[in-house]
Amino acid sequence: MNENKDIKSMFSRFTNIINALQALDKIYSNSEMVRKILSCLPRSWMPKVTAIEEAKNLNVLALEDLLGSLMTHELSMQKKDDDEEKEKKKKKIVALKSSQTEDSEDDDDDDEEELAFITRRF
Repeated sequence: MNENKDIKSMFSRFTNIINALQALDKIYSNSEMVRKILSCLPRSWMPKVTAIEEAKNLNVLALEDLLGSLMTHELSMQKKDDDEEKEKKKKKIVALKSSQTEDSEDDDDDDEEELAFITRRF
């Protein structure tokens, strides 16, 4: 599985390969397919792979159950990434350039217009 691909596309490719191998009389058991999927996941998935290996009996784990578990984990990782991205956007700091000018009535009008503009933009 590539880092930038999702579980559905990886599983689709895996199924195509398994079907092609079955056409060549190479048949894998459910247990072998589960182990192959777990072994092809990227390094970022290793905590989930370890959890599945320790919590489940891989000899009887259905391929559909594994797929469901991986898709659920993928969704939770995406949600966490989205939440972190929103937090980063909230923490953006806006710096405004200040300048000194002589006081006059024209400047006061300009200052009020600038303040109104900045307030609208903010």
